[in-house]
Amino acid sequence: MTNYKLLQLLESILGKGKSTSGDNIAFFSPFISHYKPKLEINIKTTNSGDNPWHCWISDKKGRSIKSLFTQLNLPKEKFEQLAKIIQSSRYNTQVTPQANTIVLQLPDDYSPLWKQKKSPDYKNALHYLLNTRGISVYDILKYRIGYCENGKYSGKIIIPSYDCDSQLNYFVSRAYYKSDSQKHKNPDVSKDIIGLDMMINWSQPIILCEGVFDAIAIKRNAIPLFGKIIQPNLQRKIIEQRVKDIYICLDRDALQKAIQIAEKFMNEGLNVYFIELEDDKDASELGFEKINEIINNTSVLTFERLIQLKLGLLWI
Repeated sequence: MTNYKLLQLLESILGKGKSTSGDNIAFFSPFISHYKPKLEINIKTTNSGDNPWHCWISDKKGRSIKSLFTQLNLPKEKFEQLAKIIQSSRYNTQVTPQANTIVLQLPDDYSPLWKQKKSPDYKNALHYLLNTRGISVYDILKYRIGYCENGKYSGKIIIPSYDCDSQLNYFVSRAYYKSDSQKHKNPDVSKDIIGLDMMINWSQPIILCEGVFDAIAIKRNAIPLFGKIIQPNLQRKIIEQRVKDIYICLDRDALQKAIQIAEKFMNEGLNVYFIELEDDKDASELGFEKINEIINNTSVLTFERLIQLKLGLLWI
């Protein structure tokens, strides 16, 4: 029986996998460059925790995912997440999704952009990110950014979001061709999630922004709302984690929503910093240096300034 939680953890590290035979999934190998996915891993749920893996090009192999993680020199938290998944599987072999529950996965045609190809689509997708969006090669690897050449997401950049257990909880897509009439196409699942949760340090100030490109531009502890409102799960976690400082960085066309979010957290006793963007530019358009200069020069929002902002809406 396929262990879907294990699959999502592996995909958060290796990129989208491809089913081969039985419970085997093939990934692009981190050990050697090859144009086909040649790292094959068995992800069947077992009481023993054995999941054999084999890179058919480099001939590296092992009996468990832990041995693979050791070979990849992954951080401690990945081993902890793996141990939690294996432990839960031993006590519950029924790890298939419950009825009427959508198990979110990356598109079947997803390809990681950090794996070089010679195709025109690969070059155009990379050009879009590097030259149009100001995304760096480091960002591509950090955020596991990919693209699709075929299928329902053809011509789209794919940026995944993972929760604190490295489980895929959302992804966004953006067209990299100007001629594409459908500029974005996102999965038909709830947005009541915490964007990029896996990358957030809750003991530090957090920054709320609209989109994932804004979060990538800000880089440091930025959570995309995937829209203009703050969802219940995110509100709850901010309070549960006892966040002390929160920055609100929404576009000017979302001013009313931004003020509502600011007031909500001020009432909860948080230090709120209200970032007022000018010239109708968002964080992704301003870029890392400029948006962080604005963030660093933003003072805590006072009650008097909040009233001024609310009154200002009456005249818009």
